[in-house]
Amino acid sequence: QVQLVESGGGLVQPGDSLRLSCTASGYTLDDYTIGWFRQAPGKEREEISCISSIDGSTYYTNSGKCRFTIFRDYDKNTVYLQMNSLKPEDTAVYYCAAEEDTDCGDEFAYWGQGTQVTVSS
Repeated sequence: QVQLVESGGGLVQPGDSLRLSCTASGYTLDDYTIGWFRQAPGKEREEISCISSIDGSTYYTNSGKCRFTIFRDYDKNTVYLQMNSLKPEDTAVYYCAAEEDTDCGDEFAYWGQGTQVTVSS
């Protein structure tokens, strides 16, 4: 089992930026395809972005493209989600998920507990 931990959430104003982190102890996240998801109150969980462990390719859904960026810091064993120009509709609990030996588009086996992002004036 991979124990994932998200951090970096908080309360920000519209137009601000925020960087979320996804970490794991005892595992090298470079070996895992990592996805970022979010779930707003009363809404279904939706995928935001994914970074492949196969070739490092990144993918973005309509919700994540343009304003969000996913990337890895190999020395820190961390995957980040950089969020810019935040809007109130970005308010949600954000989750990272991991799967070994697979590519973006497949199912994720491991999930973190989430970090709250609130965008409000």
